[in-house]
Amino acid sequence: MVDNQAYMPDAPTSGEGALREMPTKVQFDRERLGRLCRERGIVRLDLFGSALREDLGPDSDVDLLATVGPKAAVTLLDWADIQERLAEIFGRSVDLVSRRAIERSQNPYRREAILSTAVSIYVEG
Repeated sequence: MVDNQAYMPDAPTSGEGALREMPTKVQFDRERLGRLCRERGIVRLDLFGSALREDLGPDSDVDLLATVGPKAAVTLLDWADIQERLAEIFGRSVDLVSRRAIERSQNPYRREAILSTAVSIYVEG
């Protein structure tokens, strides 16, 4: 199923709040995305950046924020493979970053800009 719906928490301060749909500017196959996330131990995947703004162009990449589950052992090669498979699903290049890395970022402006605007496109469960 190809769609362009993301899910935004109704209560952003709660970890597992209800989700509501939010249209995005990119289309993707939600079933393929869910399958990949389950296979690779990604428990949450969020969109951020130009995919949510008016400046998304045909050559823009898709910025994704991944939360990896505690039991997932993801190597650098695994990460590259996940990024490549996500690019196939979205039909454009993908910039994949770890939520953990962003949360630990020394740049508070970048951290806040990403975490405050990211919207979920996959949540385990």
